[in-house]
Amino acid sequence: MLMNQPIIEMGTLYLIVASILWGVVHSLLASHTAKQAARRAFGPAADRLYRFSYNLFSLASFVPILGMLLLFPDQNLYVIPEPWVYLSVLLQGAAFFALVAGVMQTGPFEFAGLTQLAGLDAPKKLVTDGLYAYVRHPLYTAGLVFLWAWPEMTVNRLAVWVVFSLYLVIGAWFEERKLLQEFGEEYAAYRARTPMLIPRLRR
Repeated sequence: MLMNQPIIEMGTLYLIVASILWGVVHSLLASHTAKQAARRAFGPAADRLYRFSYNLFSLASFVPILGMLLLFPDQNLYVIPEPWVYLSVLLQGAAFFALVAGVMQTGPFEFAGLTQLAGLDAPKKLVTDGLYAYVRHPLYTAGLVFLWAWPEMTVNRLAVWVVFSLYLVIGAWFEERKLLQEFGEEYAAYRARTPMLIPRLRR
């Protein structure tokens, strides 16, 4: 009887494939190569439209994954009991506020692409203070904490969480390459003194 049971349910497999595709396309579109191709195709207007269009596409393409998470058959793996669940909720709350603080620090309108859309974008400046003084990618760190502090884990959720965690780590590595191209020695010095994702305990 157990031999006929699939190791991975089809719904879970669909979620894994969809999450991987989302991460790959998301990373490719964030690259300098994709932006340069957009400039060649659409001219100067690409610089104004790219970030906003990229965010819209990312959100729209994530909706099917969210729908599958909500609608596909699933199985519980664990539920964090009291009083530990309060700690997980506290961690998620702290991660959420860290996400908001990180976006506010780099500029929420620029992050959303609205500044570029209005043609008001200024020369980029490397942010190294605030949350960025502790880790180079605080948004990714907060995202990982938010995912893995989830108080209830299911098979489908675990599959998506693993893929997204790998995406965040790999995405941070690709972003490092872009930042080195943009800021050169300034970013190299910042990278040498600041951890990537895990804050270093300091006196």
